Amino acid sequence: MPEALTWIRQSPGAALGLSLLAVLLLLNFLAYRHAYAITHFARSSGPVSPLRRALLLLRGVVHLRPAMSTTPADVGLPSATHTFPGPAGPLEGWHVPHARGAGVVLLFHGYRACKAELLPEARAFHELGYDTFLVDFRGSGGSGGTRTTIGFREASDVARAADYARRQWPGRPLLFYGQSMGAAAVLRALAVEGVRADAAVLACPFGRLLRTVQARFRERGVPAFPYVHCVVFWGGWLHRFDGFAHNPEDYARRVTCPTLLLHGGADPQVSQAQMRVIHDNLGGAKRLHVFDGLGHESFVQKQPEEWKAVVGRFLKERFGANGEPLAA
Repeated sequence: MPEALTWIRQSPGAALGLSLLAVLLLLNFLAYRHAYAITHFARSSGPVSPLRRALLLLRGVVHLRPAMSTTPADVGLPSATHTFPGPAGPLEGWHVPHARGAGVVLLFHGYRACKAELLPEARAFHELGYDTFLVDFRGSGGSGGTRTTIGFREASDVARAADYARRQWPGRPLLFYGQSMGAAAVLRALAVEGVRADAAVLACPFGRLLRTVQARFRERGVPAFPYVHCVVFWGGWLHRFDGFAHNPEDYARRVTCPTLLLHGGADPQVSQAQMRVIHDNLGGAKRLHVFDGLGHESFVQKQPEEWKAVVGRFLKERFGANGEPLAA
């Protein structure tokens, strides 16, 4: 050991190399811990102490498992709870029937959310004349598990929900609504999982996973490069997928169903240029609507009349008044 220390002191290049190696190892350790925290939900956070706050840098922020605080009954909607098998455990959904439903809209929530947060959208679709089926992804709400893959493996949840809906309500037009991560999962399900849809309404999907993680870190004042690249790498490694290839703008090239994209003009996470790439890559009939001044949020809650007018017109053009898909 003394000889090694003497060699390091006498070899500036070796000392520099070891210092760089130590920084690299620390950087990857921190990135691994943050990737783990981002993709694993905790069932409880435990007491907050100064020590726990100090350890956040090392272990990442603890995200609680998304839980439901409201139900369809709280917003005046009748519903039935359905449970069906999923790739990572049982999945749960709420079916809200409509007396003369023109079709069934499957709704998928965003990151760190659950189906209860889609109740405003479900109520709006119900008022437009559609049944709705609100689904919890793995790790959220009433579904099993504690993990998330930011829309990658959630695409399999979309596929299972679609299969279940077709068996439960056969012969009905099937539409998809996805919000943020949910929209990314829908795009992947349509492109990769072989899911068929009569139409899709997608609110603020991200274009590339790396880009959206960079945006989240910048919002918090954390330098993005090269740390975010390490976080994306380890996040994919933890869940056995390539995080750098999880890009909804690429999935869009293989999506051919009629699609309405909804975007907030002041979205700090997804730019209009990114949304335009997704729009241009879509292979079927498509439309993009921008809500001026809104961010990465629920548009129907902030601009309900505008939302219902835009979505209602899209659905009427696709399904008319009787729910039968019209010719393209």
